[in-house]
Amino acid sequence: MVPMRDGTKLQTVVLRPRGRTERLPILLVRTPYGVPGAAPRQAPGYLRAMMDDGYIIVMQSMRGRFKSEGSFSASMAVDPENPKVITEATDAYDTIDWLVKSLPGNTGKVGMLGVSYPGLAAAVALIKPHPALKAVSPQAAWVDWWMNDDLHRGGAIRLSYATDWLWGLQAEKMDNAPFPYDDAWDLYDWFLARGNAETIETEYMKGRVPAFRALIDHPDYDAHWKRERWIDRLGRTTVPTLNVAGFWDQEDPWGSWQIYRKAEQNDPDGLNLMVAGPWNHGSWTGKGDMIGPVVPIGTESGTQFQAEIQAPFFRYWLHGKGQKPAWEARMFQSGSNVWKSYAQWPPREAKPTNLYLHADGTLSFSAPGAAAADSGHRDYVSDPARPVPFRARPISPTYPCGDWCWWEARDQRFVDGRPDILTYVSAPLTEDLTVSGEVAATIFASTSGTDSDFVVKLIDVYPNTAQKAPWGDGAPAIGAYADTLNGYQLPIAMEVRRGRWLASREKPAALTPGKAMAWQFPLRDHDHVFLKGHRIMVQIQSSWFPMLDRNPQTFVPNIAKAPPEAYRKADQRVFSTADMASRIVLPVVGR
Repeated sequence: MVPMRDGTKLQTVVLRPRGRTERLPILLVRTPYGVPGAAPRQAPGYLRAMMDDGYIIVMQSMRGRFKSEGSFSASMAVDPENPKVITEATDAYDTIDWLVKSLPGNTGKVGMLGVSYPGLAAAVALIKPHPALKAVSPQAAWVDWWMNDDLHRGGAIRLSYATDWLWGLQAEKMDNAPFPYDDAWDLYDWFLARGNAETIETEYMKGRVPAFRALIDHPDYDAHWKRERWIDRLGRTTVPTLNVAGFWDQEDPWGSWQIYRKAEQNDPDGLNLMVAGPWNHGSWTGKGDMIGPVVPIGTESGTQFQAEIQAPFFRYWLHGKGQKPAWEARMFQSGSNVWKSYAQWPPREAKPTNLYLHADGTLSFSAPGAAAADSGHRDYVSDPARPVPFRARPISPTYPCGDWCWWEARDQRFVDGRPDILTYVSAPLTEDLTVSGEVAATIFASTSGTDSDFVVKLIDVYPNTAQKAPWGDGAPAIGAYADTLNGYQLPIAMEVRRGRWLASREKPAALTPGKAMAWQFPLRDHDHVFLKGHRIMVQIQSSWFPMLDRNPQTFVPNIAKAPPEAYRKADQRVFSTADMASRIVLPVVGR
């Protein structure tokens, strides 16, 4: 029970490898999910490639979780007016201070790492790093809960995940409890019947989950959420930092990139690194040989990351062995399925290139020409009573992970034919198209409502001849015919914009019915090759349920409390004209 500066004691497990009598550096993992109750036979899988180097592994339950004392707030807020306030950053500092002074046989050097919440706990230690902290690897960390990661996507509540995850974090101190879904089987129906987030709070949460209550009480980008932007407190980069992200991370796809960019602003010694690959949330800790259950990578990218990047990083900074990384960014590039090293990110040679949506449903690099007023657009009706599901139904709970883990890489043909989705497709590519850097979109659109969502998906469409039938000349097993690469629609980038915040995130405003506006979509960083013979597809829709809460399409002060009568159908229109050229902006290399 390690004491903090305010007297609170935190449950801490120390694991020392057998047979190692020399002084060893410390690897610290801070987590809200519990620590081992007994010494394991071997180190956790994601650390195994590092064990030959020798480390004392320390795992600590965060304040207020399991046997640690205090209150768990699920907050990273730092009070700039009172630096003496106790935070996860100060707990990290105090823990390191106690470890280097109290643990026998340590070298006085500490590294921190972790994935997801433990990744965040490692990252916030950089706000005021302890002098003994010599290397940090924030993996799938987050920085801003309103902008993206875990709780929101651009202010829209991540309804199903927030329900499951926050309940597990805060409903029970001594357990990661599953949410009680009654006898529901298809959560699409369950969330639709609840109506809004306020109903879930009233009927189920009942004040036991303060972080869920905050979603309802703070719908806009107000001071509550801005206080959580802990990276604003980062200064000069003094601790070597290995940021890690997955291009298909279904939970925290955004934060690690923002930590990297913030640290780059003041990194005179080149200590800040970025690594990303074809991974979902944390799959770089395993083999990493597939994108989802269908798309093979052809090599174990996760195993390679652990042995060739993570282990050497900590070996150099904590043991003084090997060489300092000669690169700033390393990406396992999907499509080509090879590791790429970059001197900077995004690479200088990537050029923003417009891929245009045309009113006939095609995509091309040629801009649309003049069009008659009644022909330069495509329309659909969005009905909140029948929202577009974010993955194939029936929709299971988040935990155990199951279908949730790889939903961002699943074949998008499950929504083919819905009248509330627009699809745009390119001709087959005549050469490989390499996209390395930040992807974005500008969509010119209008709605008949006074509020609306638009969702943009960038998809890599495999040819129908991508894979020979693995069952040979015989009949496929039940379900096997669909689980091939032939015609597979692999999502590369997907994001939402909510209309009420187009002008201001802090002050929502109603949309003018029928007025065309430019909707800007940040589609995050990617390193992907659309191969020759593949096609590029863009899908546009206005709901993504129940991953996101429904927009009622009528402006209300707070969507989390929207009454049933506010949910109305809306006529959606997407424009493709010379002066309103809807487009995807791709950072193309070498075209």
